[in-house]
Amino acid sequence: MSDNTQRPLVVCFGEILWDIFPTYKKIGGAPLNVAYHLHKMNIDSHIITKLGNDDGGQKILSRLKEVDACTKYIQVDPAQKTGTVFATFDDKNEASYEFLKNSAWDFIDFKQEDYDLVAQSDAFVFGTLASRTAHTRETLHKLLDAAKYKVYDVNFRPPHYDLDAVIELMHKADLLKMNKFELKEVLTHLEQPYTTEEEAIKFAQKHFNCDEIIVSKGDKGGMYLNKEMLYSFPAVDIVIRDTVGSGDSFLAGFLAAKLRGDDPIRVIKRAASLGAFVTSHTGANPEYETEDFELFYQDTIFKDELIMCKNILEEAKNPVK
Repeated sequence: MSDNTQRPLVVCFGEILWDIFPTYKKIGGAPLNVAYHLHKMNIDSHIITKLGNDDGGQKILSRLKEVDACTKYIQVDPAQKTGTVFATFDDKNEASYEFLKNSAWDFIDFKQEDYDLVAQSDAFVFGTLASRTAHTRETLHKLLDAAKYKVYDVNFRPPHYDLDAVIELMHKADLLKMNKFELKEVLTHLEQPYTTEEEAIKFAQKHFNCDEIIVSKGDKGGMYLNKEMLYSFPAVDIVIRDTVGSGDSFLAGFLAAKLRGDDPIRVIKRAASLGAFVTSHTGANPEYETEDFELFYQDTIFKDELIMCKNILEEAKNPVK
């Protein structure tokens, strides 16, 4: 996350917190997870957030400095506590979360230097959780005015979201990422019937006027729609350790490849592989070298022909009668 003008610049906005697991705790939060893995992929990444002036916050700052992370845009609040979340797992290794209320990241302030950083960035990544309070949500909307490429990770964590606020943010995004269940919930809120996955993702693209949509489907893979093509791709076949941070690492892999100019097939493969790599480890931010991931990628990634492609532009010109 150190500064380098030769690399693409990505700014992530939102929560940093302690993930409290049944037997251990680790630093987490979706924006941090994305920034961490972008850094591993040699992307210049920064995070705008707020910590408490407490032991938990100091330990997070120390840890970030150990891994050469830029902490310049991390605010410190003397009145609020550093965020924590308690994670539990079901028999399928799927996680559920209980978040501390009134965490420091609920009170992220608007700063001109943050606005200027976002204006320089190649991508601005934000999620749903950090917009649960009016204070941070207002800051987010101001920063969005500066962003050239807005990436919204629609991550629902009940009861910490309001669908009207989510819809408002979705209208501002250039790239939307969500899972199948989140897509269904959004369409239900819009009183739009969910017929097929393809029709649902096409409707969302048209309704929100966004260039790109990613829909993840867990062990069933996912879908990626841009202005020209619809891609359906499988999951990477691995042994799952836990699923914490898998979507965040997928997004990091996607952005790293896209911002370097890779073609969509390679972008999808890099994203799916990084998501699987993290899922094969414990925690959202396992320690690894880039070479470790590259070896994993070569050994496990699916073949190009397993990605199903449909040209939606040609389909629109020549509809089936």
